[in-house]
Amino acid sequence: MAIYQSDGKKLIDVEYDVIPQINDIIDGMRVLSVDIKSIEEYAVFLLEPLSRHIICYIFDEIFIIGKSDEFETLSDAIEAWKAGEI
Repeated sequence: MAIYQSDGKKLIDVEYDVIPQINDIIDGMRVLSVDIKSIEEYAVFLLEPLSRHIICYIFDEIFIIGKSDEFETLSDAIEAWKAGEI
């Protein structure tokens, strides 16, 4: 399990080829799922600890290029990502 921090724009002190994995921690939230769309673009689905909602960070390498609103379930978040709604 790895622990990552971001500055809101990118992961801090992380190599460009690192992709967070399930059960890693990003900004205090546990990674529940990772979906890779292409070599450089991928979505990381995180569990927000207080509200228990799902948040999605979209990455281009280590750069955060998008964030979602909260979703009630992981399946709702993944469906929105695959449909291009995030």
